Amino acid sequence: MDFTYDDEQQALREAVRGLLATTYADHEARRRTVADDPGFDRALWGRLAEMGVLGLPFSEADGGVGAGPVEIGIVCQELGRVLAPEPYLSAVVHAGGLVAAVGTAEQKADLLGRLSAGEIVLAAADTSPGGRWASRADGVRASVSAGSWTLDGVADPVMGGASADHLVVTAALPDGGTGVFVVDASAAAVTGYVAADLTRAASVRFEASAATPLGEPGRDLSPSIATISDLTRIMGANQALGVMQSQVRATTDYLKSRKQFGVTLNTFQALTFRAADMYVSLELAHSTVDWATMTIAGGDREVVADAADRVGLQVSRAARHIGQEAIQLHGGIGMTAEYSVGVGTAHLTVLEQWLGNAGHHLTRLAARVTDHEMVDAI
Repeated sequence: MDFTYDDEQQALREAVRGLLATTYADHEARRRTVADDPGFDRALWGRLAEMGVLGLPFSEADGGVGAGPVEIGIVCQELGRVLAPEPYLSAVVHAGGLVAAVGTAEQKADLLGRLSAGEIVLAAADTSPGGRWASRADGVRASVSAGSWTLDGVADPVMGGASADHLVVTAALPDGGTGVFVVDASAAAVTGYVAADLTRAASVRFEASAATPLGEPGRDLSPSIATISDLTRIMGANQALGVMQSQVRATTDYLKSRKQFGVTLNTFQALTFRAADMYVSLELAHSTVDWATMTIAGGDREVVADAADRVGLQVSRAARHIGQEAIQLHGGIGMTAEYSVGVGTAHLTVLEQWLGNAGHHLTRLAARVTDHEMVDAI
C-alpha cells in the first residue's frame, strides 16, 4: 500500500490548514470560540462550505464534490490538529453519511445540497441514554397513523445537536428493525450542554414529533446504520490522529525549551525515553489509521467493520498513552484549560466515549474469531 498523498491531496491539506489557521492560530482563539453558543465559528463554517469541504463526501448529483475517504480523512486530521470545534464529524460524516446512504434522490439533493452549501447543520440522534454503541434504536420509537410518522423517546448524547437545524434520527419501527427519519429541530425538545472538551452536545426528547422517513418507509435499515457508524469511527480516528500529532509536537517542543537545574528538560534521559515512547504510539496509530481509511474504498461492509474496530482499538490505546504522558511531561500547566494539551486529551476522551472505547472494539474483534477456521497447533 502507498500511504503517501498525491499532489491534489497535499494541496487539500495545505488549503484546509491555511484556512483553519485564520481562525485558530492559537489555543486562545479556540477558547474564545467555545465560550459562547453555538460553540463553533459560523463564519468559518461558511468558508469551509465555499471551499467545498462540507460537500467532500457527497456525490456531485447531491451538490457535493464526490471525494474519496482519504480526502475526508485529511480534513478530519487538520480539524483535530487545531482542536477545531466545528461539527464536521457529527454533521457531515455521520448525519450526512446516513442521509447519503439511505435517503431518496430528492431527499439527498435537498438535505445534502443545503448542508454542502453551509445553509443548514445536521446532527445524528442515534444514541440512547445509557446505550453502548449499538446500531439498534432502543430509546426512540416510531409510530405511523394514516401515513404520517411520529417519534417518541429520548436520544442522548447527540453530538452537535444543540445547533442543528434538522435531526437525523434512528428509531425502532413498529414491525421490528430500525428506521431513519428526519425531524425538524423545532419539533423536538433539545437541551444543549457543554461536553468535557468544551464542544456542544444535546439531549433530545421526542413527544409525538412529526418525522419524515428517509428512504422507503418502514424498511429496516440496520445494516446501513451500522456501516455509517463504522465509517464515522474511522474518520473519528483520523481526527484523533491530528490531536495526537499536536500533542507529541507540543510535548517535544516543551522538553526542548523548559529548563530545570539550568538545563533543558530533554537533557534528562528518562524524559526523552518517555517522549520516544509517545512517538512510537503515534506512528503505530498513524499507520493503522491510514490503512483503515484506505479500506473504505473497497466498499465491503464486513471489511470496513473489522477495520473500524482495529483502528478504534489502536487509537484508543494510543490516545490514552499520549494524552496522559503529554500532561505528565508538561507538569501542572498540562491540566489547565488555558493550554491545549489537557483540552486535547479531553477531546480524545469525548471521541472515545462517543464512538466506542478500547473494550468495545476488543469485544467486537473477539466475537469475530469464531468466523475463522480452527487451526491445529500440532
